[in-house]
Amino acid sequence: MTAPSTVFETMDAVDGLPDEGDFEQVAFCHHRPSGLRAIVAIHSTVLGPALGGTRFWPYDTEAEALTDVCRLARGMTYKHSAAGLDQGGGKAVIWGDPRTIRSEALIRAYGRFVHGLAGRYLTAEDVGTTQADMDLIQRETPHVTGVSPSLGGSGDPSPATAWGVLWALRAAAEVRWGSPDLAHRHITVSGVGKVGRALVDHLVDEGATVTVADIRDDAVRAVHDDHPEAASRLRTVEPGAAHAVDCDVFAPCALGAVLDERTIPELRCEVVVGSANNQLATPEDDQRLVDRDVLYVPDYVANAGGVINIAEEPAGYDQTRAWARIAGIHDTVLAVLERARTQRIPPGEAADRHAEDRIESVARVARLRTGRP
Repeated sequence: MTAPSTVFETMDAVDGLPDEGDFEQVAFCHHRPSGLRAIVAIHSTVLGPALGGTRFWPYDTEAEALTDVCRLARGMTYKHSAAGLDQGGGKAVIWGDPRTIRSEALIRAYGRFVHGLAGRYLTAEDVGTTQADMDLIQRETPHVTGVSPSLGGSGDPSPATAWGVLWALRAAAEVRWGSPDLAHRHITVSGVGKVGRALVDHLVDEGATVTVADIRDDAVRAVHDDHPEAASRLRTVEPGAAHAVDCDVFAPCALGAVLDERTIPELRCEVVVGSANNQLATPEDDQRLVDRDVLYVPDYVANAGGVINIAEEPAGYDQTRAWARIAGIHDTVLAVLERARTQRIPPGEAADRHAEDRIESVARVARLRTGRP
């Protein structure tokens, strides 16, 4: 099986990489017959093969695509470490508009590109790619996760992500209010796509009052239609005002960078826990939340359920085993928040230190085994 023509570079050899720490490998692919232009960034394989989704997006420039894939790859290193997974951090982007250039030839060419990385990178679904794409990729390489259950995979990761956010919410409630019980709590869920909608289902079952917001009116209506029995506990707010609702918990489940120097002063909640990636616009927003006495569960800790789920596939996917492991997010959140309290640092910084400690401890074992410094 031959891969499309590729160019492999290390971080030091590539111009324009973001200042996000050393990368083990950055691989570029331009396959003219299919129109494929892709980048795979492998940030770290200290804990195991790099695992991360493939984002299919019409970036304005290759430099923008490169910056995005590298920042996302670094984030995956931390997410996997904090979740206790034996996976490294990686990410991929396909440069282009999936609505116009997606084809079987392009997706399969991308699968051959992934295969050419010899198992150092395992791909998965992300923004712009689908489970059907993963199924096509599997025809070219075994180094793919999140394929259809009929092909031995775990399928759509959204329910698993929502399940993990629920456990993160329970842990945050335990720290803030002394009990994991969410009954009678008021939670605002901003974004009711696949993950947000599944989270609302859990919260309704828990007995919570839920305010929902989404840019799509049909998505909001669908949530209400799904729960006529809880009509008195379901409310709606405009997306732009969701962060300012007077509630117990704000759960960002859509776009990132929703917490910044403008929105944080407008928060009227005690806790922030959600599934959205990169919720903080800047690192300084971590301390801004502390200054407002808002308890923040770092996004990559709370939303790790999806990657925990797909990481179970190589051993032969079993949902019961996977979802039991996802429930462990509860204990991870407690550990991160306790570290933040005892070390007097913001939760985001505490999560980073939690992840870095594990990476360093595993790297130390590897150095002892190989005799390398």
